[in-house]
Amino acid sequence: MNPQNKIAELIQQEIAALQNIPLGPELHETVELIHQQVHKMNAKLVFSGMGKAGQVGSNIATTLSSTGTPSIFLHPSEAQHGDLGILQPNDVLFLVSNSGKTTEILLLVQLAKSLYPEVKIICMTGHPDSPLSEKADITLFTGNPNEICPLGLTPTTSTTVMGVIGDMLVVMLMEKINFTVKDYAQRHHSGYLGEKSRNHE
Repeated sequence: MNPQNKIAELIQQEIAALQNIPLGPELHETVELIHQQVHKMNAKLVFSGMGKAGQVGSNIATTLSSTGTPSIFLHPSEAQHGDLGILQPNDVLFLVSNSGKTTEILLLVQLAKSLYPEVKIICMTGHPDSPLSEKADITLFTGNPNEICPLGLTPTTSTTVMGVIGDMLVVMLMEKINFTVKDYAQRHHSGYLGEKSRNHE
């Protein structure tokens, strides 16, 4: 196949996966839960995930923090060695696992519940009937797209979809809390975005 045609085909497969993201009420419910716990009760979002899914969660966490919703990333393995102490009352666990079966994430749920039995849990997964989803208060279903990896194994399309769902969450929360350019500038003191936001005021 012509290289340009192959690239176009891969892009179309990614686009199709994005268009297949389920449009149920769960994202709105997620925004409302985060707004209640984080913005009204002065708590934070605690993201966690293993491997590529964890990297997506870390990116969403930093983007949310920069746009007014305090968030951190907790590595699920490090949580077993004391880092679970970052969790506080009213915090929300946001767990990312494509399979919904990740051993370290399921253990994190158990450990978090033993510390704070009422902790709220949001999960993002490709399997809404998974063990993780059963333990979550809200499940964000990715649509479980096929990976564009020729082996059908490497996280590619699945992480693309997760990232886009994260982008939607960021935008919806910014609108929910009326996040302004001034607010943005206060969190960006350096770099191109800091200068651009200050000049925009």
